[in-house]
Amino acid sequence: MFFGKLLPREGNFFELIDQHGAHIIEGAHAFMLMIEHYADPGLREKYANEVGHSERLADRITAEIHRLLHKTFITPIDREQIHGLINVMDDILDLLQDASETLLLYDVREVTPEVLRLGELSVKCCERVRHAVSLLPKLSTPSVAEEAIKACEEIDRLESDADRVMRAAMSKLFREETDVRELIKLKAIYELLESITDRCEDVANLIEGVVLENS
Repeated sequence: MFFGKLLPREGNFFELIDQHGAHIIEGAHAFMLMIEHYADPGLREKYANEVGHSERLADRITAEIHRLLHKTFITPIDREQIHGLINVMDDILDLLQDASETLLLYDVREVTPEVLRLGELSVKCCERVRHAVSLLPKLSTPSVAEEAIKACEEIDRLESDADRVMRAAMSKLFREETDVRELIKLKAIYELLESITDRCEDVANLIEGVVLENS
């Protein structure tokens, strides 16, 4: 018992994960503002920089969680679950930054309705991710666990919606876009945005696993 008291315990993993989730929301909202104001070069660059800022802040949190995992013996949930969760959450912001930088570097002619729709679905997925991870400290409460599962199911549904939008967008792109360079640019953007919802679904799957193991 005395030995157990000497072991490093828990740390502030849930708090850090929640902070990371907040940066995901900041980055997602900045990205949405970027594509909504894409016609204005100044605002386009301003919001792209905000996405990058959120990504860098989240990177620091990811590094801190990795550091804590190496020095903490007893964690609130399985350490592999924490490791997997924060890495996938980090992927979400990396993809948001990749999408914003790709729009700038490729100098896409204009944002299509499909980019806007995929952006909206990505933001909604990110919001559900933030809500789900905010519930982690209280998953032992049945009503909270049920709420987390509901959030995960919503993410799954949004990801399926994004798949359908992606397929329709690609079909339209290859049928109607006559500028090959623009086709290549938009195809890359569509794939990045759809990947964001895929990573959000990965977060949902991890959280569902945590709920099942702790219920």
